[in-house]
Amino acid sequence: MILLHSEQASPDIRPNGIWDYISPSRLNLWLKCPLAFRLRYVDRIRTPPTPAMFLGTRVHDALELFYRHRQLGVPLPMEAAVQRIADTWEEAIEADQMRFESVDAEQTLQQQAAGLVRMYLQQLAADDEIPLVVETTLKEPLVDPFSGEDLGIPLLGVLDLILDDPAGPLICDFKTAAKSAAPYEVTHEIQLSCYAYMYRRASGREEGGLEIRSLIKTKTPKLDFHRYEPRSQRHFRRLFAAIRAYLDDLDRGQYVFRPGMGCNMCEFRDDHCQQWLG
Repeated sequence: MILLHSEQASPDIRPNGIWDYISPSRLNLWLKCPLAFRLRYVDRIRTPPTPAMFLGTRVHDALELFYRHRQLGVPLPMEAAVQRIADTWEEAIEADQMRFESVDAEQTLQQQAAGLVRMYLQQLAADDEIPLVVETTLKEPLVDPFSGEDLGIPLLGVLDLILDDPAGPLICDFKTAAKSAAPYEVTHEIQLSCYAYMYRRASGREEGGLEIRSLIKTKTPKLDFHRYEPRSQRHFRRLFAAIRAYLDDLDRGQYVFRPGMGCNMCEFRDDHCQQWLG
């Protein structure tokens, strides 16, 4: 087990919750579409999660339970982790204000979530993976590693799992997906670079690597591993360039509409986005 020390940034005196912190999800949404960022984080419009998002949180919750037991050296049967989904299902529906098209749709989604967790644990439960960190929130001051400038706002994120690995601590992130995707590093670069930055500041160590573990929702569920190298100076240069551009937009209150393929899955597409654009 490893203990992480998380430094606290100076209290932020600027108005509006968008100045409280930066997170990988906030930064990625702004990169995708600043207008969508505004609708969610400035106008604070909230919509119920999609079935895919809800399934993802239920899978994460069950895997967290399994790895927390393993971290403590307490064996947890596979079916006990799977049962976690059923035990917390109704409570999660109420908390997230989740809505389903039908009872059958809800049952199908619950069975799919259980099937993904069972598949994952069947493949990995017997492995000797040693968790160092499980589902841990880190909040670290953003200090430009090249100029030394403190940007005055912290970076906040939740790391799913860090494993003891011969190459060094392995930062793992769980995802659920409808199909396998090409292992393009750039797809996850912002998130992984944020995780590495926070982990290094909190622990004083460098990661040995980063890994995306994708649970694929095909008829027969499968697991994809995509492993990436430790973050280098080029990763952190790109990360801080994006962060500075993000902060500039926030300072100006400028949130442009950025249409693209992401619009197909945007929660604001049909109603709020079009109303704002007129």
